[in-house]
Amino acid sequence: MAVQHWADALRKAKKTALISDGKRKVHYLFEDGNEMTEEYDLKTDELVLRKWRHKTTFGGQGQWTWEVGETTPNGITSDLIKENSSNPLFMRKDTKTSFQWRIRNISYPIEVYSVSAEPMERCCVIRTSNKKYYKKFSIPDLDRCQLPLESAALSFTHANNTLIISYKKPKEILTLEQELLGELKKLKGTSEGDIDCKTQ
Repeated sequence: MAVQHWADALRKAKKTALISDGKRKVHYLFEDGNEMTEEYDLKTDELVLRKWRHKTTFGGQGQWTWEVGETTPNGITSDLIKENSSNPLFMRKDTKTSFQWRIRNISYPIEVYSVSAEPMERCCVIRTSNKKYYKKFSIPDLDRCQLPLESAALSFTHANNTLIISYKKPKEILTLEQELLGELKKLKGTSEGDIDCKTQ
């Protein structure tokens, strides 16, 4: 079963833990050389950030790609070039029971939005009836565990110029996350500030 395969990959990965800024930061080094970093809020145990770095074709280290959380503080990617602050900003921020995406700076009334699951393409699609916004996105957690994408689990709401899309986590994911969190809490983490998290 794919869920078990992913759980085994997480268990076999070399892990380094660090406690800093009210977060448990965990670095994973997988057997294939790929890396994953996660940050959990110490008070709520919620996942705040997850990013990946895959090996390049020639075996070098690739760039970090964000899966959960904001890409950089304040969304700024460069000192020289930055996005217009009024552009829609798409980011994922999960809760304990749902995968959740937020699109900030999108002010149309709720009846303009349409959010659908496309099981054959394994993605979700956001459309507006005024044709001003369109976005396709996948749910990597479901893909890793090879779980089906179900329309019934998808919902959305709109408030304060932010569209919030939620996908209810399947019980297999909830169980896996609880087991993983239990293991991460057992990891001996240092709390001496931001140090280099190299895995042995």
